[in-house]
Amino acid sequence: MSYLDDAVVRYNKSLENGPYRDLSWAEGLHQRMEESGLSAGGRLICPFLRPNFVSRRQYDHLVKGGEALLGAIGRMEQMVLNNPALLARLELLPAEKMLASIDPGYPSLQVAARLDSHVRNGHLHFVQYNADLPAGTGYADVLAELFYDAPPVKELRKKYSLSRVGGRKYFLQALLKAYKQFGGAKKPNIAIVEFRSTYHSGESEYQLLRDYFRDEGYAVEIVSPEQLEYRNGVLRKGAFEIHLIYRRLGVQEFLIRFDLSHPLVQAYRDRAVCVVNSFRSELAHKKAMFGLLTDEAVVAKFPAAERKAIREHVPWTRLVAATKTTYDDRTIDLADFITRNRARLTLKPNDDYNDQHTYLGWEMDDSGWERALKQAMRTPYVVQEKVEAVRSVFPLMSFGTLEFRELQVDVRPHAYMGKVQGCSSWLSSGTSGFSSAEGLAPTFILEPKG
Repeated sequence: MSYLDDAVVRYNKSLENGPYRDLSWAEGLHQRMEESGLSAGGRLICPFLRPNFVSRRQYDHLVKGGEALLGAIGRMEQMVLNNPALLARLELLPAEKMLASIDPGYPSLQVAARLDSHVRNGHLHFVQYNADLPAGTGYADVLAELFYDAPPVKELRKKYSLSRVGGRKYFLQALLKAYKQFGGAKKPNIAIVEFRSTYHSGESEYQLLRDYFRDEGYAVEIVSPEQLEYRNGVLRKGAFEIHLIYRRLGVQEFLIRFDLSHPLVQAYRDRAVCVVNSFRSELAHKKAMFGLLTDEAVVAKFPAAERKAIREHVPWTRLVAATKTTYDDRTIDLADFITRNRARLTLKPNDDYNDQHTYLGWEMDDSGWERALKQAMRTPYVVQEKVEAVRSVFPLMSFGTLEFRELQVDVRPHAYMGKVQGCSSWLSSGTSGFSSAEGLAPTFILEPKG
């Protein structure tokens, strides 16, 4: 048993039949979460009673592999911008292409990004890249602060060293660096631009970030896009003049509601405001980006370290189409290959911001898989090779009673200006159906003392 496994067993036993089986400490923790705004729609962001633990070696592996992959993604984005044939393979909407053609005024295509990964012992696979709206860092930092001093965590710290991996300060530094590269010379007023839900209860993650930025001395407002005005070269919300935007609007979500004459787009085109992430981030946000990265013919001239990271950490992916392609150095008919290899493939919508479903082949029968493939042929989808999920047992409190569930663990390293600086973890049932036992968990680097 590894020391990580030992720590998990030790922690869980301390709740099941040890000194912390009295869950009054958990009730207090949940109350502090509520008071800290860690809920959405009346539901706690983290319903779990222990953090996720990674080893120092695993975290270092995440950093090294993640940064090499980020380098490859950045290189691919530059190629795509200059190659219409590659751009076509990403299946962008015409308006998305137009937005991607606008130079944002600074060189980084992703100032903030998040990778979703499965970490198993010495093996690491990145299954998704979120370049458009990478969430989690605000909630994860506050969760880590609350859990670090929770009684069972304090007890565990007697035997193990726990290191927090927060990212808020790095995120703010990256925002300000992009603004400086953009040409901003004065202290910026910052707007967090997002759609506000009419049924939302509790604080959003961006209210937590707003408060943190304000504590660091910046004027910050959360703004809905319909509140924006652009006059005389200045973007504003009422009397609040905006110099730097943290964009929390999905591009497709934005385009459903507005056209390209919107004040945000006009100010962005005129470089009257610095927008982070830029609209070019949509290039890498499309899941078809992994299809380009895992195509050996496309990446043949990439640096050796980047090609190695792709081979070792990125599952084979292709945009679904009636075409021939390559798999394991051989030519295949893609539709036939998908039909015959259901048990090891998944079909995913190319963009998350729609109502399309993800189909896990190993959970379906042949007829259901055939119907899913027909849909994937009509609407932009990718097919991706299955990556074995990582599962661990987590304690939860349900109606005042302790229970344990085995959950899938996705570790999510957060990156700023191409550097991995912090991570969070997402726990779920791992199936395509709904589960109440899912949410964010704080992530600690755990090491034995001595």
